[in-house]
Formats: sequence, structure tokens, C-alpha cells
Amino acid sequence: MTAYIFPGQGAQFPGMGESLYNEHSRAKELFDRGNEILGFDITSIMFSGTADELKQTRVTQPAIFLHSVIVALTADSFKPDMVAGHSLGEFSALVASGALDFEDGLKLVSQRALAMQKACELNPSSMAAILGLDDSRVEEICSSVDEVVVAANYNCPGQLVISGSDQGIEKACELMKEAGARRALPLPVGGAFHSPLMEPAREELAAAIQSVTFKTPVCPIYQNATAAPSQDVDEIRKQLIVQLTAPVKWTQSVQAMVRGGATKFIECGPGKVLQGLVRKIAPEAEVESL
Repeated sequence: MTAYIFPGQGAQFPGMGESLYNEHSRAKELFDRGNEILGFDITSIMFSGTADELKQTRVTQPAIFLHSVIVALTADSFKPDMVAGHSLGEFSALVASGALDFEDGLKLVSQRALAMQKACELNPSSMAAILGLDDSRVEEICSSVDEVVVAANYNCPGQLVISGSDQGIEKACELMKEAGARRALPLPVGGAFHSPLMEPAREELAAAIQSVTFKTPVCPIYQNATAAPSQDVDEIRKQLIVQLTAPVKWTQSVQAMVRGGATKFIECGPGKVLQGLVRKIAPEAEVESL
């Protein structure tokens, strides 16, 4: 069985999607439609903008979504048995599997990006990658810090991203190093994604998600908040709202997909980050790009 996986923020690069736009008429139509929906020329930033321009949350999230979804929708070989996406990538997976239409998906991603940006500005906060400690030890240290700091991204065994207030991250990183972490590396992000500090964004996005029509996807989607497969529209909608303040259970999702029969993982979108993570989680699986 084949699992298609969709990347999140951080996979962007200058020039992303340009060859697809130039070589495929359907891709060009969808990119041009994306510009109309967003109300600005995102393709010019994707194709010829700088890395710094691409890093702006309002640009990054819809850019990765567009690239990922258009790769899937224009590929004759796209026939998923199951799908999953890392954080933002969950929206791409929902559109590619038919649970959301292209326009609604892009509007939600744009609203999500702006809501997250606002939440970041309300609370000085950040994230850090912890390498070389067991998940349970990282969780234990986070809970011992007298600040908001939580496990946010379970990326692969021995790599967990924490999220919280600036002071919380600073204290936690010191304690992680003392506990034997190989690295405790602050990340260049604008705020504490997948933490309680995203609550204002969750509330804002919840109303938008509730107003959109969801359909039954063509295959199960393994959602970040549960790491469990679902084709139930109400459950999908509910967990998509929970996702903003809950951890991304990527390790657990890949393990669950393998238990569900996945032997091949195909990454749809820019970069190869997820392929590297899958190789560490499920070394027996076949991994490639679409």
C-alpha cells in the first residue's frame, strides 16, 4: 500500500513550483487561480523571490500548500491508499484526498497563516529542536519548567521539537543539555506553534473551519493530533481545529500507517524533509518524491 505525505512549514525554497507552472497547463491554471484567491501574486514570490520573502508566514504556508496540492492533482500516478501531512501539510493532504476543495483549502491555509502570525505577535515565543533524548525524558523536562513549554513535533525517534514562551524555551534547552541531549537548538520561527500559546489562532480558525464543507476523502487520512486514520467528516473537522494547539504526532502517524499496511511513502511538495524522517521511523519502507 502507498501512503502520500505532505510537508509543512520549512520545506520552502526559492524557485519552488516554477518548472511545474511552465511545463503543465493544468498546474498553470491552478497557480493562477491561487493568485486570484489570495489577492496577491504569490507565484512571483515563489518563483523569483528571496529566501527571506518566502519565510514570511503569510507567504510560506500558502506557497507550500499550492506546490504540494498542485503536484498531487496534476500527477496521473497519484492514487493514494492513505495520506498524512505534517502540520500545515494536513490541509494539503485533505485537498489532495478530496475532503476539501482547492479554493476552500487555500482560503483556510491563508487564514491559518494570518491567525498564527497574530498569535505570535501577542506572545513572544519560539521553538527548539531537541536531539538525542527519549521523548518521555523531553516531556518530563518540559513539565518541570515553570513556564509554557511543551512537546510540539514528534518528528522521529531522537528528534522532538519543543514549543513555548521565550523564557520557557531557554530554561528547557539548558535542562535538556544537562540531561544529555546531543543538541538543543533554537529554531528560526516566529512563535510557539502547536502549543497553548496558539489558542487565539485556534479560536479564530475554528469558525472558518466550521463554515466550510468537508467531503469524505477517497482514503483514510492520518491526522496529526491523533495519529489515527479517519474518513469521518466530523472527526476530521474536529481534529483539524485541535491541531493548532496540539502536538504533531508524526512519528506515531508513520508507525500507524505502517501498521495499516503502508510499504511505500511518497512525498508530495517541496523538499525531502519528510522522506528523511520516514527513513528513521520506518527504515524498511520504500521512500520517494512524487
